[in-house]
Amino acid sequence: MRLTIRDAVLAVRKAPLLSALGVTTIGFSLFAFALFGLVALNIRKALEGVEERVEIRAFIVDNARVESVATAANEIARYNEVAKATVVTADEALERARRELGEFSDVFEAGVLPASIDIRLKPGFRDPRNVAAVASRVKTIEFVDDVRYGEEWIAQLYRLRNLAGVTSVVLGLAFAIVAVIIIGATIRMTVMARAREISIMKLVGATDGFIRRPFLLDGLVKGVLGGLLALAMSWAAAQVLERYLHFHAVFFDQRMIVFGLIGGALMGVLGSGYAVGRHLRQL
Repeated sequence: MRLTIRDAVLAVRKAPLLSALGVTTIGFSLFAFALFGLVALNIRKALEGVEERVEIRAFIVDNARVESVATAANEIARYNEVAKATVVTADEALERARRELGEFSDVFEAGVLPASIDIRLKPGFRDPRNVAAVASRVKTIEFVDDVRYGEEWIAQLYRLRNLAGVTSVVLGLAFAIVAVIIIGATIRMTVMARAREISIMKLVGATDGFIRRPFLLDGLVKGVLGGLLALAMSWAAAQVLERYLHFHAVFFDQRMIVFGLIGGALMGVLGSGYAVGRHLRQL
């Protein structure tokens, strides 16, 4: 390991500009990947914000007893899928309608809106199947007159979420493959610069593993440095969006940053391994 580290350091000292170019190229490759990741992350957060508005509203008949309605709301709140069940009286429903639809406030009169039980679902239970299942159970309550939950809107939202998820995975893999190829081509320049040295090492009996290790370490270090550069540029891009476009961009959390650096290191190792392995097969 000590010889491996020494060889990697010597390679950097011999060609500092080439090493800097490699780190920069890797950084910009990972920056493109990070930008895509930021877009996918913010789309997912936006969809989660919309999903939080998924709600089931069970309308109550006029002659229902208040105690019975409160008991039913408590029972609904104990469903595995339900986060919260709130009783909304007719007066509260009227006040809410006038507040949310101020331009049509004159249309609403006392007694025109029924009382209801508003049901919020837990994360992970807001897909069409679970929402419909909860709505069906609530509809069996004897004093529930009707249940509304925007079936078509929820189905469209769920399809959009699935489409965004599949697109993110496919494009993410494509960006990752492109980044590995670019990193491999960048590190191949370093390999070609040391082609004569590698040939001599091969002639004196050095094994492929011994020759490959310094390049793998070099790729690891360049991948981490390129990842840090990509993160810095991504953070700057997010700040520009917030400052000039007044768009609050969600940035990567600490766990994502660590995974990103590990991913950069892995890409560096894979690219370096591919480049030096290809060269060794040609000798």
